[in-house]
Amino acid sequence: MDLPVWFEIGSLVVLVLILVGDLLLILKRPHIPSTKESTLWVVFYVTLALLFAGLLWTFAGHEFAGQFIAGWLTEYSLSIDNLFVFVLIMSQFAVPRRYQQEVLMVGIIIALILRGAFILAGAAIIEQFSWVFYIFGAFLIWTAWRQAFPGGDHDSDVKQESFIVRLLRRTIDITDHYDGAKIRTVVNGKKFFTPMIIVFAAIGVTDLLFAIDSIPAIFGITQNPFIVFTANLFALMGLRQLYFLLGDLLDRLKYLHYGIAFILAFIGVKLFFHAMHENELPFINGGEHIEWAPEISTWMSLGVIVLSMAVATIASLVASAKERRERGVTAAGPADPADAHAPVVAAEAVADEKGTPPTVDAPRADD
Repeated sequence: MDLPVWFEIGSLVVLVLILVGDLLLILKRPHIPSTKESTLWVVFYVTLALLFAGLLWTFAGHEFAGQFIAGWLTEYSLSIDNLFVFVLIMSQFAVPRRYQQEVLMVGIIIALILRGAFILAGAAIIEQFSWVFYIFGAFLIWTAWRQAFPGGDHDSDVKQESFIVRLLRRTIDITDHYDGAKIRTVVNGKKFFTPMIIVFAAIGVTDLLFAIDSIPAIFGITQNPFIVFTANLFALMGLRQLYFLLGDLLDRLKYLHYGIAFILAFIGVKLFFHAMHENELPFINGGEHIEWAPEISTWMSLGVIVLSMAVATIASLVASAKERRERGVTAAGPADPADAHAPVVAAEAVADEKGTPPTVDAPRADD
C-alpha cells in the first residue's frame, strides 16, 4: 500500500507546528527544565511517535509501520550519541545552562534542514543507481568499526572544524562574554556578535557529521523518503528534553557505542545483501540479480535494533553500578570531585570518534 498524499502533507504540517510551538515556548520562557518537565516532554514525544506508527499501520499496513519504528529507534539511538558531543560543546564554550535549551533547539533545526537535504539527494541517487547500496553498506561497516574502536586518525577532520570556527572568529567581531541568548550585542556603542554564534557554528558542523552517518543507516531500513524524514524528525524532536533528562546518566552509558556499532554493522550487511539482490553491475554475477542473497525483513531489523540497545544499556548501567559500589560512591553524589567531569570525558571520547575536536579555543574578541 502507498501512503495517501493528504496524510503525508497533513502529518508534516502538524509536526512542523509542534516543532515551532516548542521553539516559541523556549524563546518566551528560557529556563533550566526540571527532571519532571523533561520526563513529561520525552514521554509526550515517544507517545506521539507510537501513535504515528499506529496511523501508518492503519493507512498503509504493518510493513510501513515497522519501517518507521525501526528507523525511528535507529535514529534515536544515534541521536543519543549526539548528546555526548553536545555536552562537550556546552562545556567547551561555557554556555549558561539557562540558555542551553535554545542552543539545542537551533541545533535540532539545523539538523533537520541538513538531513532533509541529504534525504532528498539520497532518494534521488537510490532511484537512479541501485549500486549505491554497496557504497552505503561499506560506509556503515566502516563507521561501525570506527564507532566500536575509536581513536583513529581524525587530524584532517579536526583541522577542518577548527578552520571553520577560527575563520568565523577572524572575519567577525566577537565579544568575550554572553549577553543572554543574544547573537548580537552592543559594547561601548559598537555592535558585536556574542560567543553564541560560535556555538551555533560548532553545533552545525557536528550535525553535518552525524547526518552523514545516520542517513545511510536509515536508508538501509526503508527507501521511502517520507518515512525516512519523519523518523529523523521524531528522533530529533525529543532530543532537547532527553539532553536534560539524562544529564549525569550519559557518562554511565559506557557500552552504548558498542550497541550503536552493532546496529550500524548489521544495517551495513543488510544493505550489501539488498545490493546483491538488486545487482545490476556488469562485473558482479554478469550484471544479473544474485538470487541467493537473503532479504532481511523489517521486523527482524527491528528486533536486532531493540535487542542491541537493550543489551548495551543494561550492560552499561550494571557496570556503572558495580564501579560506583567499588569506589564507595553513595546515592548522595560522587565521592571524587573529578567524577563531575565524567560526562565531558565521555563526550571527548565520542568527539574523537566523530572527528569533532575538543581543541577549538574559546572565543576571543581580539582574534
